[in-house]
Amino acid sequence: MKLSPREAPGYFARPDPKRAGLLIYGGDAMRVALRRQEVVAALIGPEGEAEMRLTRIAGADLRKDATLLIDAVKAISFFPGNRVALVEDATETVRGAVGAALEDWQPGDAVVIVTAGALGKSSGLRKLFETHVNAYAIGLYDDPPSREEVEALLKQGGLTQVSGDGLAALMALSRALDPGDFRQTVEKLALYKCSDDSPVGPEDVAAVSPATIEAEVDEVIRIVAEGRVAEIGPVMQRITGQGVNPVSLCMAATRHFRTLLAVASDPGGAGIGRLRPPVYGPRRDRLERQAGRWARADLEAALGLLTDTDLTLRSSSKAPQMAMLERALIRLAMLAQRRR
Repeated sequence: MKLSPREAPGYFARPDPKRAGLLIYGGDAMRVALRRQEVVAALIGPEGEAEMRLTRIAGADLRKDATLLIDAVKAISFFPGNRVALVEDATETVRGAVGAALEDWQPGDAVVIVTAGALGKSSGLRKLFETHVNAYAIGLYDDPPSREEVEALLKQGGLTQVSGDGLAALMALSRALDPGDFRQTVEKLALYKCSDDSPVGPEDVAAVSPATIEAEVDEVIRIVAEGRVAEIGPVMQRITGQGVNPVSLCMAATRHFRTLLAVASDPGGAGIGRLRPPVYGPRRDRLERQAGRWARADLEAALGLLTDTDLTLRSSSKAPQMAMLERALIRLAMLAQRRR
């Protein structure tokens, strides 16, 4: 049977374990992956994979061995609860194996979930599910999420108090971002509002939008490169509330200081002229000013400190990562101050 776009979100949130199977297909792999993740979690719960109630089968492997799916559907788990046999990246070549598993399916067997790319109306795999009396087919298209989908995503993140203007801002953002990026933005919004009981407003949405976060990251790196030590603490508090990853920030700082080293190593405009892509206008002037206040030896020391910090952040250290990075950035800013 075929589910309409209006019916699909409700089924993803509350799938029926008595249905033999579900086909999720679409040209956007991220949309398909997010819906697959949602429906699998709804069927087997957060511990289902750890309890071995989820069997993953690659479409290419199923094409080579058609018995993999039937074995997974009929397998008996040591743990109680629903089971799922998941076939990922399926193509027309697995239609026979999937059809055999659906034909032999009995109540209590694992639910067959198949994900695929874009499938035309003539697709045999798509027709298999659309004509089956006990299975569903759902096509995902590049339409922006509906108001109901956005509200459901907010509820999952614990954001139950949202103003009308805040919801309007989120709806506009959902149309501008890919589904995965929008979901991450909502997660950052939940973190940003974790200790704030006031309704989510447009200013909160703006604070966690990717463009704003990128600007905040650029700002903290600029503050460090210009030796403005006193300003580091407040801006670090802001980006911590926005969910910025410490490793990503450290990598961005490393890239910037490598650029400064290239400029400082060849003064007189030659170094900055060789940057690729080329730098023009106010950004070029700012880079030249920043490089002018750093000695080459200090820039090399800064890169060494950032490399050591990056390695520690990626290690199994139990130290608070953002605090560790903030300390390193303060040390860098103090190096810049020595050149005044």
